[in-house]
Amino acid sequence: MIETGGWAFWRGTLALIIGSFMVFANVYVTQPLLPMIAEQFAISELQAASSFTITTLTLGISLLFYGPLSDALGRKKIMLLTLVGVTLTTAALSWVQDYHWLLTLRALQGFFLAGLPAIAVAYLGDEYTPHALAVAVGLYISGNTLGGIGGRLIGGFVGEWQGPSAAFLAMALISVVCVAIFALLLPASRHFEPKRFRVSSIASNVKLHLSNRILLLCYVIGGFNFFIFINQYSYITFVLEDEPFSLSAKYVSLLFLTYLSGTIGSAFSGRLATILPQPRIMTLGTLTLMLGTVITLHSSLWAIILGLLVNCFGFFLCHSTASGYVSKQAKQAKASASSLYLVFYYLGASLGGFYLDPFWQAGRWPGVVLGSLLILTFVLCVTLKLGRASQSCPSSPALAKR
Repeated sequence: MIETGGWAFWRGTLALIIGSFMVFANVYVTQPLLPMIAEQFAISELQAASSFTITTLTLGISLLFYGPLSDALGRKKIMLLTLVGVTLTTAALSWVQDYHWLLTLRALQGFFLAGLPAIAVAYLGDEYTPHALAVAVGLYISGNTLGGIGGRLIGGFVGEWQGPSAAFLAMALISVVCVAIFALLLPASRHFEPKRFRVSSIASNVKLHLSNRILLLCYVIGGFNFFIFINQYSYITFVLEDEPFSLSAKYVSLLFLTYLSGTIGSAFSGRLATILPQPRIMTLGTLTLMLGTVITLHSSLWAIILGLLVNCFGFFLCHSTASGYVSKQAKQAKASASSLYLVFYYLGASLGGFYLDPFWQAGRWPGVVLGSLLILTFVLCVTLKLGRASQSCPSSPALAKR
């Protein structure tokens, strides 16, 4: 098993960080372009946002497929093949001139994008010791934040310079480089034990994990936090490109540098988990997300930036902890357990825009903040319930020892 600090640890972790960067850069490349897409195709804000949410929807649904498939066929080969599929669909997007084709290809892209997120944590669970797993998951999820930043910067700068098609082409070229590095760095699986693939196993594993109260609460926390967090970013782009800020796409994309605080939060979560019970960290992360949301109500640009920095730190502190906790608590079919967490996570991203849109139409950004706080208060209660459930659960030896 791989321990922290050695070359094998850093080689495998770096490969997954690069793969994660590529995946999430492709997911988020359209987000700073939403006002441009709305204008180009003469569609509403919600329809423009669909070019993002259709990808997270198909990504989330596909996760149920990749977990059992990787349990049968192995981890590395599926991750590599799906990354190649992402690259090809991104290249195809650079030729799109019709809104419906944009949605179709983004939906197909979501299917390929699911491969690495569905399997990466399970790969780490197979090959890494429990302590190394906690540290590596935090670092791996930091790749999510870097990918989110990179994709948005590419979309904003290249999109404003040459349009959305050029942004997709630039993203495809970067993806080619990422795939090559991923293939060279990631160590082969040495502790993977294949299981026979059965379609019925998908349903049975879903039923098994949903009957686990600890896992179900983690799924709800991850799904509803992302339900709010990511869709706040979609609506804030329209706020900042309107009066009184009147920022162009490239300057709006710079706002996503606030994700760097999420990178810190993800990396910090692994260290903090050695001090505090993980459900308590999720509570802390959710409270921080609520605080950042309130700060964005201030009318100055600097206050909005501060609020988003706080938001990102709190969200990724909670998300990376919940993701690692799922892998830790699942006693079998770990890939399926991690995949189901991400199903809730990305379905939350896909549906949150529909929930927040009436608040946006009624009250613009203050309405979005109100709608956000209603859901986050519910999530906060769930984290407290998870803490109580974990303390009473005999299958949680680390907490029982405390």
